[in-house]
Amino acid sequence: MRKKTLAAAALLAAAAFTLSACGSGDDSGSPVSVVSEEAPSDQAATVLDKPFEKPDLVLTDTQGKPYDLRAETAGKPTLIYFGYTNCPDVCPLTMNNIAVAKKQLPQAEQDELTVVFVTTDPERDTAEALGSWLKGIDSQVVGLTGDFATIQAGARTLGISIEPPTKDEDGKVVSTHGTQVVAFSPKTDGGYVLYGEDATVDDYTKDLPKLIKGENP
Repeated sequence: MRKKTLAAAALLAAAAFTLSACGSGDDSGSPVSVVSEEAPSDQAATVLDKPFEKPDLVLTDTQGKPYDLRAETAGKPTLIYFGYTNCPDVCPLTMNNIAVAKKQLPQAEQDELTVVFVTTDPERDTAEALGSWLKGIDSQVVGLTGDFATIQAGARTLGISIEPPTKDEDGKVVSTHGTQVVAFSPKTDGGYVLYGEDATVDDYTKDLPKLIKGENP
């Protein structure tokens, strides 16, 4: 399995970020996103020797109810990703890769794994919009929305950069956000593995059984 081991503090201090635009390829005014990502690596899994603490977030789920991230996912294998539903490529690709890999697990393990999608564009991603979008990917995914500043602060604790959505000179909505998926251990609740946007279905398929047990991939 492709992996590397890094300290969380070192990762935050030394990670090189680039900007890549993911747009629709036309000038129709449809949303465009700019995502910050880690420098290219030939390793899918980054195993941290000092795990991240799970964000202390209370947001709103797709049913419009409060969702306490720490309380609801305590002791459960959990994957967290920050993105938005209007993203034309990176976000749906990442979520679909996880969903396809998850469906290859035994049903009991599928039910055990918690996948959380936190929007970086809460103004447009209402509870209803999130619920509708996630139904087409995996109805078990927990979709969360809420106050942007709260979401931004929570992402920052995981070394994930998020900027408020803005409009470019062409009037297109631009969202800048980190593309890491963070895996949290059911044993410690620590975020001990990171995946970049280059992680494939095969990577998740191989790693999920171990992540569910709180083992290193």
